[in-house]
Amino acid sequence: MNDRDEGGAERAAPRKRADARRNERTLLDAAAAVFVTSGVEAPVRDIAARAGVGVATIYRHFPTRADLIIAVYRHQVEACAEAAPTLLASGVTPHAALRRWINLFVDFLVTKHGLAAVLQSDDAGFDTLHAYFLDRLVPACAQLLEAAAAAGEIRSDVDAYELMRGVGNLCIGADNDPRYDARRLVELLIAGLRLPHL
Repeated sequence: MNDRDEGGAERAAPRKRADARRNERTLLDAAAAVFVTSGVEAPVRDIAARAGVGVATIYRHFPTRADLIIAVYRHQVEACAEAAPTLLASGVTPHAALRRWINLFVDFLVTKHGLAAVLQSDDAGFDTLHAYFLDRLVPACAQLLEAAAAAGEIRSDVDAYELMRGVGNLCIGADNDPRYDARRLVELLIAGLRLPHL
């Protein structure tokens, strides 16, 4: 009888862990969406309402605002990194996959605003996150660029880090000037990678 009880507990534990991971993803997605519209200083109650949970649930997972912001940052880095091979396998052209991925990257950059201010007292923490960002996203971008170049759609001398840096620079200050459309300029940049005959 004890053996059966232990087996049941073992089966329940992975299910509980999976549920906990799913719940955390829901919280992080909700927080990211609220950060886009209201910034990283948005009230926790707005995030809780969007996630359909109580404020206490958020604080149980993320005791401080910095914890929540860092978790959102890591969550979105992972989603962006994992999107690259998925987009390439989706059947669209490699250039179209690159364009879609860059749009996801721009979305990520929007939620990143305010991160530096939150972490300014912890330079080591910020440096660690920046290294994580580069380690995960530069190879993802490089994979898309290589596929598009191999297909003859874009020039072959485009460096992933330089492209991402350029996109990031185009996004700076976009929320301070309603006449400035960073997404349009990013689209022009990506269109400009195409070879002349295409």
